[in-house]
Amino acid sequence: MLRSGEVLVYLAHVRELTPEWVAEATGGRLHPGGGPVRDLHWNSREVAPGSLFVALPGARAHGRSFIPEARAQGASLVLADVPGEATVEVKDPYGALLRLGSALRELFPGVVVAVGGSSGKTTTKEALAQGLGFPAPSGNQNTAPPLARFFLHLSPGEEGAVVELGIDRVGEMAELMGLSKPALSVLTALGEEHLLAFGGLEGVVREEAGLLRAPQALVSLQAKEVLQAFGRYRGEPTYGFGEATFAGEDLELFPTESRFRYRGRRVQVPYPGLGPALGALAALAAAELLGKDLGGVAERLAGLRLPPGRMERRVLGGVVFLNDAYNANPLSVKAGLAWLAAQPGRKWVVLGEMRELGSLAERLHLEVAEEAARLGLKPLYLGPFAQAQAALGGEAVEGLEEALAWLKARVLPGDLVYLKASRAVGLERILDLWDA
Repeated sequence: MLRSGEVLVYLAHVRELTPEWVAEATGGRLHPGGGPVRDLHWNSREVAPGSLFVALPGARAHGRSFIPEARAQGASLVLADVPGEATVEVKDPYGALLRLGSALRELFPGVVVAVGGSSGKTTTKEALAQGLGFPAPSGNQNTAPPLARFFLHLSPGEEGAVVELGIDRVGEMAELMGLSKPALSVLTALGEEHLLAFGGLEGVVREEAGLLRAPQALVSLQAKEVLQAFGRYRGEPTYGFGEATFAGEDLELFPTESRFRYRGRRVQVPYPGLGPALGALAALAAAELLGKDLGGVAERLAGLRLPPGRMERRVLGGVVFLNDAYNANPLSVKAGLAWLAAQPGRKWVVLGEMRELGSLAERLHLEVAEEAARLGLKPLYLGPFAQAQAALGGEAVEGLEEALAWLKARVLPGDLVYLKASRAVGLERILDLWDA
């Protein structure tokens, strides 16, 4: 761990780094002219005076092309693979960012809890953070750059912190674990995701299982089953509604909330669906492992607030919409369909494409359609596999405007409409267009 001493000060929870400290942390060569660093950005448009601009390689352009713009915006220091005034020069900017994030993490004396998995990460991260009373990055800021920035701004006076670790390539979990160094990790679920990188479920499991290298690990019952199928379960404690180490009981899933009992205590979560209930249960299990008061955790979970697009309930013209379209993979879609099928009254489901499934995309989309039919649901499908899915039960449309018209012709006040798709589909725009 780097010592603070002369190169690091805290001012009202605002950390200020000297160029020398950044150079030492990253192993880079410091060129003169830099000033104190109070923030970190990798998008030049977000740079403000006092920022460190990290010039990372991108899919379309390299960050070094935007160094002049970052300087014009007031960057006090640049981390890049080229020399220049006020620059920490490194061979590999991304590797240097990982080292910087790790050094910043080591300055935090509190406990860090990390959440990973194929689905339910952000919901579980929020339940853990809000239930435990720990700070966490907002939304799904779960890759190395925002995690490094989070640790830069994290007050050393906090008891703990919760981070989400998101992966979409081989080796990324090891990088994020090295950066965040969690004392406790929580594995939410395992299923097909990012198959262009991982090839299949075995590749997903191999990568996500890196999360379990923390000193303590907690896995859902679903994750345990998948780990066992691939010979990767090592006896980690489990949480879930069943035969688990930390078991929830008497689960009730209502249209507007979820309820269950834990250690004889009644727990209420203000969101429908199994995902929020499991997130709350994970928070209670983590609280036990960390020695936190369960009563306070349960009380805070009753006021849980999730980011948009995750079982987000909106009522428009008397129609109840459940916007669960922030992300989608086969595992999360099937869970959403199971919840919907159990709800009373008239209900409709709109399913868009699940992205990044590679050569297995068509088969996995058809599996979802088969599950919908088994549950007695007849979804409205969008996307490249919509016609094939609809042949198993349901209907297909080409785009959002047609989907909107289809719903408008059928849906009545009091009906329930469930929306699920990968974020890139933009299925939530149906809500924006509904009243228009």
